[in-house]
Amino acid sequence: QVQLVESGGGLVQAGGSLRLSCVASGRAWTILTMGWFRQAPGKEREFVGFIRWGAGSTNYEDSVKGRFTISRDNARNTVYLQLNRLKPEDTAVYYCATSRRAEPRGVSEYDYWGQGTQVTVSS
Repeated sequence: QVQLVESGGGLVQAGGSLRLSCVASGRAWTILTMGWFRQAPGKEREFVGFIRWGAGSTNYEDSVKGRFTISRDNARNTVYLQLNRLKPEDTAVYYCATSRRAEPRGVSEYDYWGQGTQVTVSS
């Protein structure tokens, strides 16, 4: 199993920035891809982006391209999600997750999930 713990959420004004962290423990060597998702109240969980654990290549959902950046620190088993130019519509609980697939964009393609961290953007 893999355990994931997110942190870094909070309340920020529109246009501001936050950096979320996700630390993996347990069988971290089984991870191929780390993804970020978010879920707003009353909405389905949606894909934000992923990073390939080894190669470091990334893929993003269109609405966050150019504003959000995913990076990783393999030595610390940590993935980051840098959120810039935040908008009120970015308000959601943000989750990190692991996958053994190469380019997973769907919720069902991920195996382990963190507990989530709340991001609230005020207008």
